[in-house]
Amino acid sequence: MKTVFINCSPKKRLSASGFIAGFTGVFVRGKKLSEKLCTKGDYSRVLEAVRGADNVVFSMPLYVDGVPSHVLPFLKEMENFCRENGSNFNVYVIANNGFIEGKQNEPLMQVMENFCERSGNRWCGGLGIGGGVMMNVLRILITVFFALMLVNVLRGLMLEHAFKTGYLVRFAKQALEVLVFGCGIITFDIWLATCINRRKEYGKHYTRIMLPAFVFIIVADIFFVITSILSGGIFRGWLSKKQPSK
Repeated sequence: MKTVFINCSPKKRLSASGFIAGFTGVFVRGKKLSEKLCTKGDYSRVLEAVRGADNVVFSMPLYVDGVPSHVLPFLKEMENFCRENGSNFNVYVIANNGFIEGKQNEPLMQVMENFCERSGNRWCGGLGIGGGVMMNVLRILITVFFALMLVNVLRGLMLEHAFKTGYLVRFAKQALEVLVFGCGIITFDIWLATCINRRKEYGKHYTRIMLPAFVFIIVADIFFVITSILSGGIFRGWLSKKQPSK
């Protein structure tokens, strides 16, 4: 069985779509290919990758209640490619958005279902995730906790010449607490992987990060401010140099 994961996020790094696609792939059996779709230059490589595929999994963010603008022309190219080559694969979608409710991804799901009808492929449903940005926050927290555990373990070995299991237990508790917030996403995602393995229809399911809405807004705002500063300015590049439009 050949499954192709297409990460449709325009972000070069730290994209929730790429992270979720990679996590899903852990539970999918058979041959797996991961492709990145950002520009028109990626079209031929991605289309060649889906040739002979049994399953194609699109992972993408919700932009303006629909698929990202750079994905729309690709779907048209893919539609022609599938018709000319007689492709017949199962299509699954993983959509995430910055809203707290996963149901906001419904318009995107309808677009992808229409694409399957026109291209002759089988629509098998998708997973809509609310608060997708929090997946990045959770993996960053786990990474930080793991790094702190290593520092404490090494310090204990160097200063006290003893390995203390208490640091491992503390890290396990911290990681478990973090994963609780994503338990709904993890559960539905593993279910999706199971359907991919069985080549069965998944349907449309929506979940969210397990945080109260008012807490999510505060955490998301802090995360976006930090990433904006790291990306070139307080307002995500507003202070960076601009090239004149042609």
